[in-house]
Amino acid sequence: MPDNRSATLYRMVLPDHTCPFGIRAKQLLQSEGFDVDDRILRSREEVDAFKAEHGIATTPLIFIDGEQIGGSDDLERHLAAG
Repeated sequence: MPDNRSATLYRMVLPDHTCPFGIRAKQLLQSEGFDVDDRILRSREEVDAFKAEHGIATTPLIFIDGEQIGGSDDLERHLAAG
């Protein structure tokens, strides 16, 4: 595998709530040696618009090398299979 694997993580960090699945996904990616582009969704409106745009029900949403992986559970399965 290449040394410079990259991942983009979109996760929710609101004033009153930080998504624990986003934190877990970031930790998983970093532990696997990924360079993480951490994209923070900072308002409920931003989160709702992002979910609607991507047709998803929950955040986080992870992309690895441009490929949409899915959420935290999907990431765990992807890494286990890789």
